[in-house]
Amino acid sequence: MGQGITWYAVLGVLPGASPGEIQEAYDAKAGVLRPELISGAPSKVLTAASRAQGILDAARRALGDPVSRERYDESAGLRRRGGGLAPPADSPSEPAGGSSEPDFVAGYAGAELLGGLMMLSDLLAPQPHLPRRIPVPDVRGLFYSVCLELVGRLDLRVTAVRLTQHPMPVDGLVVDQSPLPPAKIRREGELTVQVWHPSVQSAGAG
Repeated sequence: MGQGITWYAVLGVLPGASPGEIQEAYDAKAGVLRPELISGAPSKVLTAASRAQGILDAARRALGDPVSRERYDESAGLRRRGGGLAPPADSPSEPAGGSSEPDFVAGYAGAELLGGLMMLSDLLAPQPHLPRRIPVPDVRGLFYSVCLELVGRLDLRVTAVRLTQHPMPVDGLVVDQSPLPPAKIRREGELTVQVWHPSVQSAGAG
């Protein structure tokens, strides 16, 4: 498997997950974005929630259909043609068709939603001379666990600012960050993210 953040990581499941497990993971994450839980939230939360929903929907489209999932697994280097999981690789897989478009993460529908993140594929691959400064990834609209995985692979440190006083015990949503793209940041530098959770009160009201 390549080093990219896959649709499986977006949903928080392993590549061998069953269709039922994929749907269950989708439902759990999408449930955090229900209208009654985000009602009255600041505009940046609503914007991030809309982006997150689009990313989750794209993940379900890529993995929910067996044919689409098989094509995605092959293009992402997760499965050999003819069946069977592929062995670990040291670098991201070449996209299907030899395209230079870094779609090893997105695969199909929804690539535009992850725009800037896709362009980080070259930085995630082993290089003899890594640049000292790298483009700041746009992590707004990612769940915090996925943000940590991506940022960790870029050798950045994360400082999280929790926005919700009484949060539900669920994975939070990244709604803002500093610095913002298109800035560049030193490797091992610090990315501060604002993380929103639905509140216990909003869950009770729903």
